[in-house]
Order: sequence, then structure tokens, then C-alpha cells
Amino acid sequence: MSDLNSFGFEQSGSVTSLQIRNRVLRNTYALLALSMVPTVIGAWLGVAMGFVPFAGSPFLGFIVFLAVAIGFFWAINKNKETGIGVLLLLGFTFFMGLMLSSLIGFTLSSYSNGATLIMLAFGGTALIFATMATIATVSKSDFQGMGKWLMVGVLLLIVASLANIWLQLPALMLTVMILAIAIFSAFILVDVQRVINGGETNYVMATLAIYLDVYNVFTNLLALFGIMGGQRD
Repeated sequence: MSDLNSFGFEQSGSVTSLQIRNRVLRNTYALLALSMVPTVIGAWLGVAMGFVPFAGSPFLGFIVFLAVAIGFFWAINKNKETGIGVLLLLGFTFFMGLMLSSLIGFTLSSYSNGATLIMLAFGGTALIFATMATIATVSKSDFQGMGKWLMVGVLLLIVASLANIWLQLPALMLTVMILAIAIFSAFILVDVQRVINGGETNYVMATLAIYLDVYNVFTNLLALFGIMGGQRD
């Protein structure tokens, strides 16, 4: 895998540099598609087992989730130049699918149109990804400066989400969902363009970043569709 990150970068030819960036982008998209397989398997197993992690203590659940996720991030980054990094990434996406299963299970059990809502969220996420990736590819504008402001937005979303565990304010929850969809959609634009411009030359790390963007768009779309369009039996 190291050949994707070093081969040709010592050469000054712009064609070689462009070819490498295109190759990294292709590998990123391929690995992103592959990462959806363990996500779906994890979600399916979680729903089948009725997996609801830390249902009685959402705050503790968030802390445990964050600790596991950070552990995966560290391990993936440490092994990003080898095949182990790919395996760790796929293991992480399985874990994320397992964590997603509680939302999927709730949607299917609480709404008579739950399956439709899931498909709508999937279609909406695919549309957002295609739109943002296309803009990143064809636009001459540089969107990298948005990254720092988007990260501030993510931190504010985390604080608001944690606060709402105790406040339980529906208006705040809706606001967080809508802002999360907007922020992570913009992150897709930034992260894809970073690969295109050569700012990220490792497709494992590029896939991890874009996967998290897509995952967060999907989960917030699904939760929002459930609130706005869920039909109770």
C-alpha cells in the first residue's frame, strides 16, 4: 500500500502527480464501497440480536463509544501503510454498523413505514454524497479553508448533544440533526477535494474521513425522517 503514497512523488512531472492523485481517489472510492459491507452486516446482526448498548446510561454509552472509536483511529493511522490498516478500517466499520443497529431497530419497530424511511435516508445520503463529490471534482474553488470552521461546528454539536441528554429538548434535538447534516455534507466536499488536490495521499485515511462524513449524514437523516415522517401503528 505504500506504493500509493510514495511512488512518483519524487518526480516533478505534473502528469505523474495527477495520475497518483487519481489512483488514490479511485482506491478511496473502492474502499469506501467495500466498507459498507461490514457496516450492513454489523447493523443486521445488531438488529437481529436486539443490541441496544447502554440504553440506561446514554452518557456512559457515549464515553465508551468515543473510547473505542479513538482506539480504532489510532490503530488505523498507525497501520495505514499496510494491509492491517485496511482490516482495521473494515473492523471499525463493522463496529459502527453495530452501533447503528439501535437506530435501525428503533425505526423498524416504531414506525410502520420504517423500511421506507431507511431507504429514503440511504437515497438522500447517496444524493448528498454524489452532489458534494461532483462539486469537489469540477469546482475551481478551494474549500479547504472550511475545514477548521466545520471542526468547530462538530465540537459544538457534541456539546449540544451531550447537554440534551439531560435537557431533553425536542427543538434542540432537531436543530442538532439539521446542523449535523449540513456540517457533514460540507465535510464530504472538503475531504474529497483534499484527496483530489493531493492533500491526502493515503487512501485508508481518506476513506476513514469520508466514511465518517457519510455515516453521520445517514444517521441524522434517518433520525430526522423518523421524527418528521414516521407513521405510528
